Amino acid sequence: MSFALETATNPENLRRVAIDPVSRVEGHGKVTILLDDKNKVHQVRLHIVEFRGFEKFIQGRPYWEVPVMVQRLCGICPVSHHLAASKALDAIVGAKHLTPTAEKMRRLMHYGQILQSHALHFFHLCSPDLLFGFDSDMAKRNIVGVAEKHPEIARQGVLLRKFGQEVIRLTAGKRIHGTGAVPGGVNKSLSIAERDELLKDIYQMVSWSRGAVHLVKEMHHQNPELYNSFGAFRANFMSMVGFDGGLDLYHGQLRARDESGNILFDGVDYQNYTQIIEEEVKNWSYMKFPYLKSMGKEKGWYRVGPLSRIQNCDFISTPLAEIERRDFIEYSGVMPMHAPLGYHWARMIEMLHAVEMIKDLLHDSDIMGSDLMASGERGFEGVGVIEAPRGTLIHHYRVDENDLVTMCNLIVSTTHNNQAMNEAVRRVAQQYLHGHEITEGLLNHIEVAVRAFDPCLSCATHALGKMPLEIEVLDVAGNQLSSLARSSEGAISTSLSAS
Repeated sequence: MSFALETATNPENLRRVAIDPVSRVEGHGKVTILLDDKNKVHQVRLHIVEFRGFEKFIQGRPYWEVPVMVQRLCGICPVSHHLAASKALDAIVGAKHLTPTAEKMRRLMHYGQILQSHALHFFHLCSPDLLFGFDSDMAKRNIVGVAEKHPEIARQGVLLRKFGQEVIRLTAGKRIHGTGAVPGGVNKSLSIAERDELLKDIYQMVSWSRGAVHLVKEMHHQNPELYNSFGAFRANFMSMVGFDGGLDLYHGQLRARDESGNILFDGVDYQNYTQIIEEEVKNWSYMKFPYLKSMGKEKGWYRVGPLSRIQNCDFISTPLAEIERRDFIEYSGVMPMHAPLGYHWARMIEMLHAVEMIKDLLHDSDIMGSDLMASGERGFEGVGVIEAPRGTLIHHYRVDENDLVTMCNLIVSTTHNNQAMNEAVRRVAQQYLHGHEITEGLLNHIEVAVRAFDPCLSCATHALGKMPLEIEVLDVAGNQLSSLARSSEGAISTSLSAS
């Protein structure tokens, strides 16, 4: 992480601190903080500085290319976009109901994605903060430091992710940017040998996933003052739930609750998402700000993702994850948990659920079936919704009589969480930075709040290549105190003023 301190051009002569880029997240973004001469916080904003273009350049392409194209939104969660697009385009080929083999293969692929993404985020990106402390030595606060100090935790994190990637490879054809799902179904099933290859390690994955839940749960119990208050704010929450009210990350209907846990709407067909969600544009970010139409833009913003899903569903179908969900709800008490660090606990419960689902699907003979495709009456518009690792993901397409895409609208998980992330960084800035001398450790508290949401900034906005960075630290008079530069190849150089 790097930051700059400079005088802002405004009547109050406030100083501007920029965390640019936010580190250990997918994609590029920055946080700006305006401070007065007593280091009192006046404004905090999370900026998404990349431009989004996928919705436009998909137009004019044949619809059957789209499930492969949209995966290039991200190298971390390509399966989520692959499946959401395929679900939307099922309506174009008239596949109202997939074959059992097709649906279960898609589900297997999806739960492999949930597993690998949650493992990557928790063990590689967030565990250094949780294990060492938010203001610990920056040189050790990374996955290399975790491997040195907690080798078994690091090892399990690597192997859990690797197993999830193997599930993806065998269902989608490749670990990244596969082709397994197509409009109307899938293009492969598992062989007996592939099924048996995954079965060899599945029970070890279940054991390690249970251990991960217990690890983060123990952190909450040992330090409730931190975990229950850090960046906490009350908000509405939304997710997809199964038609029986249970947790379903692949298919279902939309449900939302208010900050107290009361139902705002339930049983909403996601084909009608435009009737309940509006998107606002602000001039300081390329990412939109969705809100619930019925509540208006001031009160209608909400959060999505594991913290919402675990508290929005009525139950989890897999037994071990359901036990952990109940413990989570009991710990939270009468009111829903609103603290951002609760995302990590909920995320590990979902990872356990994903592993249990993979285990059950591997014992289902349908995944080795040969009936892969469904079809029906041709359509011209479709909406696909899936619960991606980071939250509710919406793909919406229109297609003309020549099979070319004429409209594409994507609302990704991180976009749903935009206002919530901004609120979290404001609260943390007020809690920890207000009136204090700015240090790297204190600024990392801001990044910890952002990381809790597991944002995928490259999904919400899109750019190519690596971002070069040049930062100057200036005093109030505008004199340079020091500078730091990072090249597009990642090389770091620093300099200090002779004075």
